[in-house]
Amino acid sequence: MADSTFDIVSKVDKMEADNAVNQARKEIEQRYDFKGVGASVEWSGEKILLKASSEERVKAVLDVVQSKFIKRGISLKSLDSGEPYPSGKEFRIEVGLKNGIDQEHAKKIGKIIRDEAPKTVKSQIQGDELRVSSKSRDDLQETIRLLKAADLDVDLQFTNFR
Repeated sequence: MADSTFDIVSKVDKMEADNAVNQARKEIEQRYDFKGVGASVEWSGEKILLKASSEERVKAVLDVVQSKFIKRGISLKSLDSGEPYPSGKEFRIEVGLKNGIDQEHAKKIGKIIRDEAPKTVKSQIQGDELRVSSKSRDDLQETIRLLKAADLDVDLQFTNFR
């Protein structure tokens, strides 16, 4: 009998992220407390650029964006927001989207699987994702529960369960 497998990935749905940014932009244009402060949200290449006239206002814009991401089902662990920095007469924050699992986190996840998962479960790093295999599907489901309970800095999705 062949081994059962699944993949651990960390990907952000680009369309959902785009919808969240558009909803945040609409809310910022409508809200009274953002009138006259030059608040805006827009895509700048692969990053989201937040602008406002003061540091407090740009942090409030970031809060609106984060709430829209949560509503769209995107974890805040997928956002990589920087610190506010002055640019001319305005303050800006660049927010990046984390896609893929870097080597450091992949090794940490592999160590959790080796140490705490059932002994039949094996994992291997394949680029920016992990492939987990075992003869027992129940052991794989137990591993998924274990990883969901673990407090990691990356948003994990479990795909290709076979």
